[in-house]
Amino acid sequence: MTGLQGRTALITGAASGIGAACARELAARGAAVTVADVDEAGATALAEEIGGKAWAVDLLDVEALERIRLDADILVNNAGMQVIDRIVDYQPEKFRMLLTLMVESPFLLIRSVLPGMYERGFGRIVNISSVHGIRASEFKVAYVTAKHALEGLSKVTALEGASHGVTSNCVNPGYVRTPLVTKQIADQARTHGIGEQEVVEKILLSESAIKRLVEPEEVAGLVGWLASPAAAMVTGASYTMDGGWSAR
Repeated sequence: MTGLQGRTALITGAASGIGAACARELAARGAAVTVADVDEAGATALAEEIGGKAWAVDLLDVEALERIRLDADILVNNAGMQVIDRIVDYQPEKFRMLLTLMVESPFLLIRSVLPGMYERGFGRIVNISSVHGIRASEFKVAYVTAKHALEGLSKVTALEGASHGVTSNCVNPGYVRTPLVTKQIADQARTHGIGEQEVVEKILLSESAIKRLVEPEEVAGLVGWLASPAAAMVTGASYTMDGGWSAR
């Protein structure tokens, strides 16, 4: 028994990368998964693969999110993006965009699903944070700020949901082998004026004790456990999967 039979799950940014791995993991555990992504074609293809549903949604359209009412037993807030630049050169509209996508949208989705979770006495909210939710790096002011804020949102949700059978936790991976990280390598090379391989060795994995990227399926495995009945007493926590980075 995988423990999620009869449960419904909503995963954002699920057409690729960590989100897609989470969709496959939760579906394999028995959940009916909604694949939410701005990439309609990608979401539809994955939904067909796992026997779920696709939801083409622009999470930057917060006015629309304020009006919707969603019903899900499990919510995985995964959608994210990255913009690399120095604070003095960072475009304010980019800063606001990242905070909208990675803080305000998760808040609105949590706000939408909680009433149904409270009614059923069961809910699992998993927020895909980052090692940058507990650490900082140069040139990532919006991303680091957003992930730190997501940590706070997750903890408040844990406290309010505890008496209703709802848990809320963060998963904090280091650099994961995804298109987002692949793009970062090129951006970091430009910003630092060094080669891409040097970026991987000297920047991305410099603080990691285990010198490799995290695989999306490894993150999904932890998400699957947090969504399961076995994790009923785990809430308000942040689970690092960073190869030892935060142990320093």
